[in-house]
Parts: sequence; C-alpha cells; structure tokens
Amino acid sequence: MNCRVCGLEGLGKYTLIITEKPDAANRIATALDAEGKPKRNISNGVPYYQAYRNGEIVVVPALGHLYTVTSKQKGYPVFDYQWVPRYQAERGAAKIRTWLKVISQLAENADRFVDACDFDVEGSIIGYTILKYACGGKETSAKRMKYSTLTEEELQESYTHLLPTMDFALVEAGLTRHEVDWLYGINLSRALTEAAKASSGQYSTISTGRVQGPTLKFLVEREQTIKSFTPKPYWTLTAKIAINDITLEIQYPKTLQTLQEATSLRDACKTNEGIIQKVTAEEYTQPPPLPFDLGSLQGEAYKLFRYIPMRTSNSAQRLYLAALISYPRTGSQKLPPTIGYEAILKKLSRAPLYAKQATELLSKSSLKPAEGKKTDPAHPAIYPTGNLPQKTLALPERNLFDLIVKRFLAVFGEDAIHQSTKVTISLNGNSFFLSALRTLKAGWMRFYQPYVQLKDAVLPCLTEGQPVSIKSVNLKEHWTQPPLRYNPRTLLEKMEEEEIGTKATRAATIQTLSDRKYVSGTDQLFVSELGFEVVDVLTKYCPDVVSSELTRTLERQMEEIQQGKQNKQVVLQTVKDALKPITSTLKANETTIGAQLKDALQNLRLQERVVGNCPKCCDGRLVVLRSKKTGKRFVGCTNYFGGKCGLAYPLPQTGTIKAIGVCKSCGAPMMMVYAKSRKPWKLCLNPQCSSKER
Repeated sequence: MNCRVCGLEGLGKYTLIITEKPDAANRIATALDAEGKPKRNISNGVPYYQAYRNGEIVVVPALGHLYTVTSKQKGYPVFDYQWVPRYQAERGAAKIRTWLKVISQLAENADRFVDACDFDVEGSIIGYTILKYACGGKETSAKRMKYSTLTEEELQESYTHLLPTMDFALVEAGLTRHEVDWLYGINLSRALTEAAKASSGQYSTISTGRVQGPTLKFLVEREQTIKSFTPKPYWTLTAKIAINDITLEIQYPKTLQTLQEATSLRDACKTNEGIIQKVTAEEYTQPPPLPFDLGSLQGEAYKLFRYIPMRTSNSAQRLYLAALISYPRTGSQKLPPTIGYEAILKKLSRAPLYAKQATELLSKSSLKPAEGKKTDPAHPAIYPTGNLPQKTLALPERNLFDLIVKRFLAVFGEDAIHQSTKVTISLNGNSFFLSALRTLKAGWMRFYQPYVQLKDAVLPCLTEGQPVSIKSVNLKEHWTQPPLRYNPRTLLEKMEEEEIGTKATRAATIQTLSDRKYVSGTDQLFVSELGFEVVDVLTKYCPDVVSSELTRTLERQMEEIQQGKQNKQVVLQTVKDALKPITSTLKANETTIGAQLKDALQNLRLQERVVGNCPKCCDGRLVVLRSKKTGKRFVGCTNYFGGKCGLAYPLPQTGTIKAIGVCKSCGAPMMMVYAKSRKPWKLCLNPQCSSKER
C-alpha cells in the first residue's frame, strides 16, 4: 500500500514520529538520520521529514495544540464538552484542518508510532490527542521519546531507549487541568460577558478563571492598600565626620517618630568631637547562586533586562529549539551529573567570551554544582547545551543565552568571601554607626559578571578611642510609603508563593490580564477600573473563585492525579458541583452585574480612543472618531458634538495607532503608527507642522 502523501509513494512501512513544533521536527530528523541529511517534504504547506535509522522514519510536527476543549452549547452554565480540532472551535485556525489531514494520511502507512513532543504536561497532551484522534487510536501503542535538549547526542540516545508507553498519569493530569480550566473559564467568562452585553448593548470579552481571578485579586488588594494608605512622618539623624581629611556620613540607628524627640536628640548630639567606641570586622561567605528554573530565570531577566515573563519564556523556547539550552519549562534546581558537566564546559571553552572561565573550571579536580531543593520529575534545571549560536541571535535571545551560560558557570564556582566592617562612634554618649562591605575573594562572582557586582567600600584606618571631627549633625524629615505595586517579577513570585498556576502558565496568565485591559504598565502594574469591577463582582457573588485556596487545592489534586493518588472523574465532578451554585447566583444577578460592568467598559473604550487634550479649546479631549459618511477614522475634539470646537486631524487609515505625547514643534498630538508594510514610525497629526517642512 502506498502512502497518499506526496513524496512517500512506494515507501513501505515506517515509524511515524510526532513532534511539537516544526523546528523540533527538523532537529530530530537530522539527529536520527544515518547521514544527518533527512529529506524535507511539504504536503499542502505541512513540512515533514524522511530519515533512515535501522528502518524508515517519518517525522511530522504539530503546531503546538491541534486539539482543544469546546462545547456546542450556547450560554451558561455549560458542563458538556468534548475535545475537537482547533479549527472547529477557534477563528483563524483554518490551517489546522489541513495539518491534521496530512498527519492522518501519514499515519495510514505507519506501523510504529512515537510521541516526541516535549516531555511535560502540555507536550504529553499534544502528542496524546494527535495519536488518539488524528492517527486512529494509536495513543495506547505509541512509544515515547524523553529528552531535555535538542542536541544530536541526546536525541539519538532518547530514540535508542524509547519509553515503552506514554506517561498516562501525566496525560491524565494534563487533560484534567485543561478541562477544569475550561469549565471555570467558559462559565465565569460567559456570565460576565453576557451580563455586560445585556446592559451596554455592546459585546466585549470579560474573562476570568481559576488562576486569573486570584491573580487579579492580588493586584486589586495591593492597589486598595496603596490608595487607602495614610503617610506618617518620621525623622532620621545623620552626622558628617572628618577622618584624615576624608568626610564620611554616619547614621543614628533608629528612626525617630516625633519632631520633639528628633530635635531634642539632634541638639544633644551637637559637639565638635566624637569618639570611636568600637570597630568590628567580620568575614562571611556567600555561596554560588542556584541553577535557573523557569521562574527564577523570568525573575532575573526582568530585574536585569526588564523583560516581562512572557517575553523571557518565548525567548527561552527559541533558544531551546535552536539546541542552545535545555528545556526551559522546568521547576527543577538540580543539575545531575548525567548532563555531562565537563563536556558542556569543553564546548563553551571554544567561545572567546567564555573560554577563560570554562577553562578555569575544567582545571578543578572535581565539578560539583550548587543546587536548590526544588525538583522536577521530567527535566533538570535550565543549562546551556554547550552548542554555540550558528547565526547572530536577536538581542533578547543573545542576552538570555549569555545569562544562562554565566549562571551555569557560576554554580560551579567557589564561595565568595566578603568583609563587613562596622564602626560605632559616640557623639556625647549617643551611638552612631558607619558600615562598609568589601569583597575579599570573588569566587563564583567572577563567573557571573556583569550580572553581579563586587563590593569595594574601603574605610580609612580606624582605631577604638580615636577622636573624630564632627562637621555637622543633620535631621531629615521623611514620610512612610505605601507598599510598592506589583511588577511582573514580584507578581510571578507571589503566584509561586501562593501555589497557583504552573511554571508554564503563570507568565501567560499575567499577559492575559494585560490583554483584557485589567492592568497596564510594565515597571508597575496598575489596575484599571474594569479590573476593580471584575474582582468586586466575583468577590461579591462567588468569593471562592478569587481565593488562592480553591486554586491551590485544585493544583494539588491535579498533582495527585499525576502521582496516581487521585481520580480524574472525581476531580471534574467536584468542580461541576462547585460551579452549579456559582453560575446560578451569577445568572440571578445578571442585571445588577451588567450595570456594574457597563460604566467601566464605557470608560475603558473612551480611554483607548483618547489622544490627548485639545490645544484649541483647552477643555475638550481629542479622541479617535470615525466618519459616518466615509467610514474613515480621524482625530476630533469631544466639544465638536456641542458645537464648541471643530478641531480635527486626519489619520492613516491602516495600521494600529498609539498616542505618545505632543509635538515639540507645534503642540499637536504625536502618534506612533504600527503597520504591517513598514517599520513603526512617529507622526505629528498637524499637516502644517513646521517639522514636516524640514
């Protein structure tokens, strides 16, 4: 029987390998082909590869998830669902139909099936659903490739020692997670969306879910704390002293809560000469940092480069697909010897940037990495494979690769040794302090630069009983500050601390909050009016949905499914039983909920259209409008509708526009225009602006 897919006519039986992404298919086919030159075919736009290794092999990729959960039932509550091809449930997924057709045709003449998708929950579901639905029920007979890097050596080893079956416990846990998330997401989101539409007459997706809800509540609670915060004054006391012509500032150790106490102490400390009471110098060690798991990588990348977690996750995935780093979606802080420390260091030593440090580590009598307590049953911590980029990396990938390499080098380094010097100085019997920190031995810090800085504060020679000259005693007023708003890094840490979401989904949850316009900002996450109203509605009518405890309990139940300690159907039934009274309450209060969300939605739509203040009438707002006659968009003043102002500016009719301030030349609004046909550009809306003449 000949295969019906173009390029395989006349080919006999073969092993069909399913991968998660096209890049992975290419690497796996290249690694497994005896000559390293697999044949690339394309059928209706779908790439697949022919290779030979002790028999014919065909490698075909997925495009991530090809199947999803959906229901034909409209409205809510909805508890009946099924797994279907994505093109049946999502707009813009039409090519999935062709993709699945090609996979099904390739499966017809295969006599052995291998799931080579990423070895985690998501990868296992992708492979499982394809083998079950597109390959005609081959999920029970398929074998499994397990690997943590896409290097040639590891892929060959993985194929040689295939796991006899798929990890069905992992699959069950993954299916449960998707179905639980769907049940919460579809019912709660439809309830909010339909309530808002009934009240406003306009459709806007208002989504929430079992992880999204609690995460948004963290942000709302922090914002409420900030807004209700009452600043209180306090004072600090410092003095400037001179030692051997060197001026230093010393600090009184306590904050002072009243002005009377502060001024009284300041006056008591006024003297021309102080006495050094005590000088202590202590050494302490600082162990090497732990290897990266996904969360700590995302946190470090935000701190150093201001990359939001989703950007870090995507960049790390690209590095993994390029076989430059190990699998990034891991929760492990362990680096087992089986990854081959010495071999990786030898490869890295070929790069001038890492040669010196890698060679130094190779000269050690033994290599033992610093490790943390966290483990992951599927993958070790993130590490470089030793492969070097074959082409110039984009800046985010280049920064991330360098960070991961240097972290890997640092974990093999020795402890750093620091010296902390503390000096106590008496001013009329009142003790002030002076401290300095100095690095005596850099240890691992040499390998992690420039991402860590050596301490080099040096004090002049000081002895106990030595007099010092007092230049001034200074009192400064301060005000207590509210807690800082969450940023993407601290929110990620909060989610991990509360045990909600997974290492692979937390970044996507934060991104969804931004996409839904519930939050804005990068360095600080500000909650919008809509975000406040969504949390208020959920807290009022279904408080469990925004509680960490509910989500944490479900996370643990899904972990128990993976461990074989819990039953999928029991968990799903528990979720359905919990959702039934929640959806009944939401439906009974639909009118009230809709009215509450309506104003927030209208204000959000207006804010999205606002360009700035009107420079002509001064009290109007410039907003993006669309002509009823021509359908063209333009910027006009809100006072136009009252006949007070007729200012208007033309706009480009294609592309996305964003207000970025006012023109320095004429004061008109400045816009950034994003169009597919060219790079983004700045545009002053005033056609007569002098800057355009220049």
